[in-house]
Amino acid sequence: MKAKNLLFGVLMAVAGAMIALGVYSHIVGTPKVIYSTEDGTQREISKANAILASFQSQPGQVDFTYAAEQTVHAVVNVSTKSIVRSRQSSNPFYDWFYGDQGSRQREVNGVGSGVIITSDGYIITNNHVIENADQIVVKLNDNREFDAEIVGKDPTTDLAVIKIDAKGLDYIEYGNSDDLKVGEWVLAVGNPFNLTSTVTAGIVSAKGRNIGILDENYSIESFIQTDVALNPGNSGGALVDTKGNLVGINSAIYSPSGAYAGASFAIPVSIVKKVVEDLIEYGEVQKALLGVSISPVTAEDAKTLKLPEVKGVKIEEIMESGAAKSSDLKKNDVIVKVNNANIASVGELQEQIGKYRPGDRVTITYYRDGKLATTQMTLKNVNGNTDVVKPGMGTTSATVMGAKMESLSREELAAYDTSNGVKLTEVGSGKLKDMGLTAGTIIVSVNGKKVNSANDVKQATNNGEDLKTIEGIQANGLYFSYRLNN
Repeated sequence: MKAKNLLFGVLMAVAGAMIALGVYSHIVGTPKVIYSTEDGTQREISKANAILASFQSQPGQVDFTYAAEQTVHAVVNVSTKSIVRSRQSSNPFYDWFYGDQGSRQREVNGVGSGVIITSDGYIITNNHVIENADQIVVKLNDNREFDAEIVGKDPTTDLAVIKIDAKGLDYIEYGNSDDLKVGEWVLAVGNPFNLTSTVTAGIVSAKGRNIGILDENYSIESFIQTDVALNPGNSGGALVDTKGNLVGINSAIYSPSGAYAGASFAIPVSIVKKVVEDLIEYGEVQKALLGVSISPVTAEDAKTLKLPEVKGVKIEEIMESGAAKSSDLKKNDVIVKVNNANIASVGELQEQIGKYRPGDRVTITYYRDGKLATTQMTLKNVNGNTDVVKPGMGTTSATVMGAKMESLSREELAAYDTSNGVKLTEVGSGKLKDMGLTAGTIIVSVNGKKVNSANDVKQATNNGEDLKTIEGIQANGLYFSYRLNN
């Protein structure tokens, strides 16, 4: 009887194991694992069988071929051509003999990567890849080439959408960057050094990184840091998980030499998806703002403000026309959650708010005097309302410090050989007139911040009240830089 019971128990255990293995196999699907045997040979086994192998002494290695095959045909080469006009320094003696030489033109070529996200040719890339391009050519993995047009671009996230006239294209589906964990395997697909269809692998090193490379007003930096090898030409390419889903757009590397040095950065798809949808639907990002100035929480802040951890984002100021003004938030409150998402850093707060549009209502959880509280608010746009911002609307023309100014057109950007700037169209009484600035002057930087609109100038100068430095281009083409002693 004992022998029978023992045999029955063994059979039941084996059956249970087989059922569990079958259920697991059904859940994980078809991806395979390459298993190395003691004699050095390799064989392909299912993930379910790999569980059994993992209990043995031989190591296993995740197979990336599935993800590579699913994505390599949907990542493209993006090449650009720009005509740059170089202004010559003014030399009255030279002009006397040879006449005014004006500016010279030269052709500048660039290269990067892009990710196809629809079968009819919408492609994501970095803004810095196509910025100021006069011609954009997309080369597919099958060597077909197409001229591309710009659908929209957003310097504050370094993202852009371009479009080619093609059908039936392979494309990559969105994944979920919020679910990525530190230590998880990821792959980069792109065109480093103009070498097409290159795949590299690594792990997620950190999330929510702010590395200070975007100096636009309202910029969002919450990068996924990886140790995936990226090099010049990878910009705009895909960061994918082992299922082949898009989790980020590769954007930058940290390197003393200019080549890969172990730290790479990608824009998370949680930001990418929202920006791309806005650019395709509106041609302009519908940027939601809390209406606060913020800083990271320090150890001293945690002690002074009675925080349980050195985490969160401290409010430095509540803007008069911002969303937070109508909420319960005050200076020195520490934000730790937006809706159900925990907030530990400035980058994470920017990332979470960046998912929403003006008019969306959010719940903010915060600490005040060591006590946890919540408040709700309706997010607003850069103009302090919830209207849809169309291309140029609310950003092209406004009066600041007595001067009417408007954003530069693409043609004007090229003509002045600048990547950003606003033009003074009328100059009335105010600080700018007192400085001697006239109509036709181009302002490119205020208080160390690049400006692209009148609202940028307002934001950088606290609505014109605080002006320390200003840089730009005079109507005659000469650069100027002023530092004021207030």
